[in-house]
Amino acid sequence: MEPMKGTEPWWPEKLGQPSTSGSQNGMRYAFFPDAHRLLIEQDGTLTSYDSGDHRIDGVSQQDGGSKSLTFTSQNGTVDLGSLKKAD
Repeated sequence: MEPMKGTEPWWPEKLGQPSTSGSQNGMRYAFFPDAHRLLIEQDGTLTSYDSGDHRIDGVSQQDGGSKSLTFTSQNGTVDLGSLKKAD
């Protein structure tokens, strides 16, 4: 019997390990504080956001018509739409 393999990271290896990550309703997120990056994978598309001075530590998802994502940081709530997309 072979040992179970761990889950492969879905984020670029160069970012290292996220301080927080999770998934719900077909969406995954991972936050990398040293790189100031929040990665979101939704419907097979990976998008990177510049988190600025936010230290993301949680997520809230609204399933209404907008499917909006809100994150929590040391500064309070952060709407995904307020973060700039990064390369």
